[in-house]
Amino acid sequence: MKNKVFASFDEAVADIFDGAVIAHSSFGAAGQAFNLWEALSRKDVKDLTIVGNMLHPRQPEPTGPHLPHAYGPIDCVLQPGKVKRIITGFTSNVYSAMAGEAAEYDKITKDMEIIPVSFGTISLRLEAAASGYGGILSPVGIGTYMEDYCQKITVDGKEYLIEKPIFPDFGFVKAWKADRLGNLVYYRQQRVHNPLVARASKVTIAEVQELVEPGEIDPDHVHTPHVYVDRIVRIPRGGVGSREWEAVSKVLGFGPGGNRRASLSAQTGN
Repeated sequence: MKNKVFASFDEAVADIFDGAVIAHSSFGAAGQAFNLWEALSRKDVKDLTIVGNMLHPRQPEPTGPHLPHAYGPIDCVLQPGKVKRIITGFTSNVYSAMAGEAAEYDKITKDMEIIPVSFGTISLRLEAAASGYGGILSPVGIGTYMEDYCQKITVDGKEYLIEKPIFPDFGFVKAWKADRLGNLVYYRQQRVHNPLVARASKVTIAEVQELVEPGEIDPDHVHTPHVYVDRIVRIPRGGVGSREWEAVSKVLGFGPGGNRRASLSAQTGN
């Protein structure tokens, strides 16, 4: 049996090469592979293409009790020459709370190729890659800049753009649980985009919160079968992205009663 379990995140990304295409899930902290991105930020590599729905700018450290920030791919984007192209649904700030932090992002990305693509189209292009399709026909983008990137055809009197598959060289996914064979189980928000990224990518690297032995996951509960997973790294207990980290992050961000609050210091005086 091939050993898919890697001892460290740095080891798992060690063979990512110049010009590689990397897909990832980017809906909220719960579904992002923060540790893999952090490891990649330490690697000497250039001209990467990043595929995902969002790419947030850095945010300032909040006042009061808080966890260390986890930035995802932005740490790679902010390194000159590391990222050449970004295919994303949102090219900059999407939340008003981040409006003052977008300047650094905009400055560093001004010389990159930024291709805004709707989340639905990104998903279908990844699905085309996973399923072996030659592409999809989409009416989204007719009459816009997207015609510069896609061939336009008419079918039954209606115009469509031919959206070609996106073939990621590597996929960064996050899951709740994996067995040593590579079967993955996601938890809630983790299911938004991670299963599709795993299927579409040539090499899928999963960072997981729990690692169990083969047979300990009910086959009916498997969301991504092991054939789509090449490498697994377990998040250390209490580390960024762990269940413990998420539990503390939720209390700090939303409060024990579940009501959103800007910071503990504003309400507790600490």
